[in-house]
Amino acid sequence: MSADKLLTAIEAVGKDTRRGGYSRHVFDFAELELRDWFTEQAIRRGLDVHTDRNGNMWAWWGGPGPDAVVTGSHLDSVPGGGAFDGPLGVTSALAAVDILSAKGFQPSKPLAVVVFAEEEGGRFGVPCLGSRLLTGALDPNRARALRDSSGTTLAEAAAAAGHRPDLFGPDLEALAQIGCFVELHVEQGRGLIDLGGPVATGSSIIAHGRYRFSFSGQGNHAGATLIGDRRDPMLPAAAVVAAARRVAAATPDARATVGRLVPTPGGTNVIASTVDLWLDARVAGAGNTAALVEEIATAARRAAADEGCAVTITEESYTDDVVFDESLRGRMDRVLGGIPALPTGAGHDAGVLAAHVPSGMLYVRNPTGISHAPEEFAESADIEAGAQALARVLEELAG
Repeated sequence: MSADKLLTAIEAVGKDTRRGGYSRHVFDFAELELRDWFTEQAIRRGLDVHTDRNGNMWAWWGGPGPDAVVTGSHLDSVPGGGAFDGPLGVTSALAAVDILSAKGFQPSKPLAVVVFAEEEGGRFGVPCLGSRLLTGALDPNRARALRDSSGTTLAEAAAAAGHRPDLFGPDLEALAQIGCFVELHVEQGRGLIDLGGPVATGSSIIAHGRYRFSFSGQGNHAGATLIGDRRDPMLPAAAVVAAARRVAAATPDARATVGRLVPTPGGTNVIASTVDLWLDARVAGAGNTAALVEEIATAARRAAADEGCAVTITEESYTDDVVFDESLRGRMDRVLGGIPALPTGAGHDAGVLAAHVPSGMLYVRNPTGISHAPEEFAESADIEAGAQALARVLEELAG
């Protein structure tokens, strides 16, 4: 079955009627439905499915073993995200298995399709949760204590879904089996639009981190409290939003975004007592992201002091620059006939695995150039080109 048709089969799962697009988050109803769908699809293809200690799903062609060729992506989304970010990599992997099976291919190395848990961090705030736990990049005690917006911990959500959160942590046995990892993904940008091609390889990912700014002041009545008597944490929070844009604009090739801001208690006629906001910061080069964030943090501390408020700043995740394995990329390039190589500012599980195993990426053209939004898209012909490219790469690596 084509990757396009497989995407159509899940297009009703997790639709977000309020935001538009899709909201599919780890261990919620929609994501659990997609896990069941993936298991069914893998079994139909004769693949052996199991879930590891960190909630990642593995579908093996011929059973697990050393020096395995692994492909796949994730099924979760950002809140109100597009239909392609994550699922395209999973459906293309299943389609590639169909393409190879139809031609009678039998892998000489173990081959697996993986679905990583919570790549987007849309529920518990930490991106690439499953791959970070697998590789030891995330402390399991910290992971278990992560809370979603309703106060549910990751441990509680995992247990409710039938998993063992007490087993979270580095899975060196699983990691040691991976000989290489190739992730196909819809392009999150317009590189292939400008180049006029359907498929590219990935060259690098720029450094990126997420930071929580927590401002505290004095909650009070919006009508009865004079302006001069206020300690309103919304003001320094607003200063951070402005500083993020100003500082990033003055820093070459930097990106800084405040996409989430939560006032407490959140009433229209109430001065907030606390405001939490999350900063996403990305700059290529060692130390550059930290310098960018510190400049924004300096503005935050100054604005908080001016309003008589306090602020704490917490790094929730950080990944340094990633350069994908050149030998693996060279093999992919030779098989695919010299397609372009593109850098990206978007993080991926392949970027986490790259510190431990040879990893690479394939990008499929997105004619809108938009991602993390309902307008994200890929044409059927380009989806097919991506699945065919992935099949050729897997045949080269596992043949």
